[in-house]
Amino acid sequence: MIREVNRDDIPRCAEVIRESFMTVADELGFTRENAPRFTAFAITAERLYQQLDEEHRPMFVFVDEGEIRGYYSLLPQNEKECELNNLAVLPQYRHNGTGKSLFRHAVKTAGEMGFSVMNIGIVEENKVLRRWYEANGAVHIGTRKFDFFPFTCGYMRISTEG
Repeated sequence: MIREVNRDDIPRCAEVIRESFMTVADELGFTRENAPRFTAFAITAERLYQQLDEEHRPMFVFVDEGEIRGYYSLLPQNEKECELNNLAVLPQYRHNGTGKSLFRHAVKTAGEMGFSVMNIGIVEENKVLRRWYEANGAVHIGTRKFDFFPFTCGYMRISTEG
């Protein structure tokens, strides 16, 4: 079941995001020292409270057997575009459709909110994730290298219109 986040969920959501993104950090050699701004190290409950309370981001969780197993939020960018943030599924619950359910929910929700495009940022070196997004309808639109990340940022997008 996918539902909106409530305030009591926030600490667990931060844990789910960090644990999920840590698999990428471990696989690609990111550490708190060489990538302190990477999601696995940068997301805290305080940051999520700020996103909820001050930015009013729509946030959703995937709950199964009473347990939060996945998460995502949407960040409005302008009147027609939003960004998918922190789509996360706990490692032990991957490869069973949870991520796909969350992604489809995000696309549908973004469309219902009036956004025609949902943008997605990825670690470009994570080829498995790029192929997963492409298999789910996203299109790769470019890359950018930042000095503060030991990786290249990849950019993808998907239309929310049918």
